[in-house]
Amino acid sequence: MKQLLVLAAFFSALIGYSQTNEIDSLILNLAYQKQDSTKVDTSLYLIQALYESNEPKKALQFIEETERLAKSLNYTKGLADVNYYKARIYSDKNDYYNAIDNYTKSKQFYQKINDTLGIAKINNSIGLMEINRGNYTAGLEHSLSAIKIFEDKNLRKDLSLAYNNLAEAYYNTQQVDKALEFNFKALNVREQLRDSSGMKISNKNIAMLYSMRKEHRKAIEYYETVLSLLNPEKDKELRGEILPKIGDQYLYFKEYDKAAEYLLEGLTYNRSIKNHEGILRALNSVGNLNLQQNKTKIAESQIKEARELAKSSKDKHEVLKNLKLLVSLDSTRNKYQSAFQWQREYYSLKEELEQQNLPKLPVNTDSIIEEAFNTSPGNTAFNDANVENTDEVKNLKLISYILIAAFLIVSTILLLIYLKRKNTIKYTEELEAKNEQIQKQNEAILAQTQHLEEINKSKDRLFSIVSHDLKDSISSIKGFLDLLKEDSISKEEFNELIPELSENANNASLLLYNLLNWSKSQMQNLEPNPELFNIQEVFSNKLSLMEPKIEQKRIVLIDESQRDFVFADKSMVEIVIQNLITNAVKFSRVGDIITISNKDQNGKSLICVEDTGVGMSKDVLNKLFKGNNFTTVGTKNEKGTGLGLTICKELVELNKGRIWVESTQNVGSKFYVELPKAEPAK
Repeated sequence: MKQLLVLAAFFSALIGYSQTNEIDSLILNLAYQKQDSTKVDTSLYLIQALYESNEPKKALQFIEETERLAKSLNYTKGLADVNYYKARIYSDKNDYYNAIDNYTKSKQFYQKINDTLGIAKINNSIGLMEINRGNYTAGLEHSLSAIKIFEDKNLRKDLSLAYNNLAEAYYNTQQVDKALEFNFKALNVREQLRDSSGMKISNKNIAMLYSMRKEHRKAIEYYETVLSLLNPEKDKELRGEILPKIGDQYLYFKEYDKAAEYLLEGLTYNRSIKNHEGILRALNSVGNLNLQQNKTKIAESQIKEARELAKSSKDKHEVLKNLKLLVSLDSTRNKYQSAFQWQREYYSLKEELEQQNLPKLPVNTDSIIEEAFNTSPGNTAFNDANVENTDEVKNLKLISYILIAAFLIVSTILLLIYLKRKNTIKYTEELEAKNEQIQKQNEAILAQTQHLEEINKSKDRLFSIVSHDLKDSISSIKGFLDLLKEDSISKEEFNELIPELSENANNASLLLYNLLNWSKSQMQNLEPNPELFNIQEVFSNKLSLMEPKIEQKRIVLIDESQRDFVFADKSMVEIVIQNLITNAVKFSRVGDIITISNKDQNGKSLICVEDTGVGMSKDVLNKLFKGNNFTTVGTKNEKGTGLGLTICKELVELNKGRIWVESTQNVGSKFYVELPKAEPAK
């Protein structure tokens, strides 16, 4: 015991530097006490104080001497307590085997003296340790066995820890309702103890569980409670964690304004304290918010910034969330190849996390059991314990072997599932790539087919227009030549007709030139070549072309056209005017009036070709501009192709204009064309 006194004196010298008044007092008392059970108890109080002051090394030094004294006195309660504290220190250091060894020894001593509270403390501590290791089933069994005793004795501090352990175990075994029940119990006890730190943890856990149950309003309520409990200086990281989580809950209700308020505050706050994990969490959530609101560009910058932080993040769940957002982002932008790549990474990480969350069981417990029960032959207390627990050791070994075998079987099944899934994903990707290639080929073939159909239609239109619009001019020229050939007119008379023949030939040539230009544009997908030109000149040229027909029917022509400029494809407009004047002549009777005019209306040029001819019924009006080859004969049985007005409508609309007609049967018709006067602003 001299060594114990030396240690006491040594620590007394350090009183002014690191120990509390309680520790100082215990060390002084210990130095002057007799070597009896009272000294052991005092030493245990000192060990407890050092342990709670987070000084495990100093506590272990006292534990060794205290254990020797307790053994020499055969003080079972002292041996039980000293092994209990030794086990807790090893457990804090994640030394599972030494912790189990000392917990087992401590439990045996408590059993000898029928100390149910001590046994409950041991079971609760083992439960916590097993839960932390992922062995949730064993953890639950131990913690549940301790709860009843803590509740009977109203040990609120121990209950707080036990309830929290059980809540965590139920959460990790996917028993959300039970986890919620024990978190509420832990919160109730912690509120009685005024344990601020514990209350924050319990409220946060309850909020998280409500979120899992899709009860997002309740989740918000408890997250808000956590915020109200935070210390501005001590809980900076926790505040940075909670703010984005509240924003996430509002996203479920699509309350974007409230969500944005918390998420942006969380992002700003985490940046201010340089909390990279908090920044990652906030960026993921803000990116999700903007993605839901179709703000793709902003979302892209935030999600990509989060991606850079995710590369070095330890929070794999946030990394997983970021990958899911990348899949959604690239899918929205039709970048399916990169979306598939992100999806592969997402499922790979998800499987990895699922493997990590599987319960972790001890691989080999033989050494633990043997070390826990093998003692020196001279120690009768431990020999008795060995005899009493032989069957228990055998059962533990058997259970261990069964668990190991089950673990290997489950691992094999999971590996086979993983390999099969991997092959399925690869095969699916290959099929998708082939389908995409086939789809592109089909689209190209369809485009070629449509192009060929358009060319064919253009050819048909060209032939129809040429026969329709050149027929009169060529027939006129041919008629004169036939008269000359049959000597029906003298050379002198023919010479007098030469100027008229020349004019008809020129007009036919000009018309043919315009039609060929138009047909060329048809072959090039009807792309107009707009320019600024005087519409009055077009009227003049087309009227001179139609003059013989007008004179033949003795039609009265009133030209009210005026100098004005139109911005359109001149060749196309000439074809339109030619068709409208030809139709007016065709359906006018002898002595009828044709009026040509144009004027400025609302910044556009309004062209009108009016006749007092036969007019049209409503039935005929409904068939115009429909491309159905509908035609009627003129007043002198003139025939047409039925395509003239359809072509006019197409050409006018290509030049950003519109065409319409007003007609009354036996009264006449008015054809209107509206065209732009200037190039539209870009």
